[in-house]
Amino acid sequence: MNAGADAIGLVFYPPSPRFVDIERAAQLCREVPPFVSIVGLFVNAEEAFVRRHLDALPLTCLQFHGEERSEDCGRYGRPYLKAARVRPGVNLVDYAAAFPDAQGLLLDAWVDGYGGGGKTFDWSLIPENLPLPLVLSGGLDAENVTEAVQSIRPWAVDVSSGVESLTGGKGIKDAALIAAFIAGVRNADV
Repeated sequence: MNAGADAIGLVFYPPSPRFVDIERAAQLCREVPPFVSIVGLFVNAEEAFVRRHLDALPLTCLQFHGEERSEDCGRYGRPYLKAARVRPGVNLVDYAAAFPDAQGLLLDAWVDGYGGGGKTFDWSLIPENLPLPLVLSGGLDAENVTEAVQSIRPWAVDVSSGVESLTGGKGIKDAALIAAFIAGVRNADV
């Protein structure tokens, strides 16, 4: 968190190896410096599950990665991002238009299941006329993030597997990789 990230994400999807329970999330939230957003990631979660997390944690933004509809995402009165898994044939303009109250559209690679595949997708599939701010995800790391930002000019980038420890396994972040990733983002604007 000291590397200069604008936001941290907490995964509240139990099947994910990156899942954190409410107690651990509360500990992490206490460590977040001022002006850093805390994003809660949900996948097809029941309303009561999301509300329990909202009651217990200072989440500033929600990120939905499942088959949620606009009304599902917007019912919590919090800013939210809607994820789209990208592959040929997915009309991202229509997809984004279905979420007019979203703060942005997070584009991730198409993988079986939901997120965390560590794979990039063909960035040429991103249309120039998206009606929402673009958050780029999917296989980003310190090696490719500068090129991604310079090529796509997203509003933000999202990383998880690209900053995970090579020896610690999924979900364990590496401070040096986080710092290198953030330096890559900053270098894109040079």
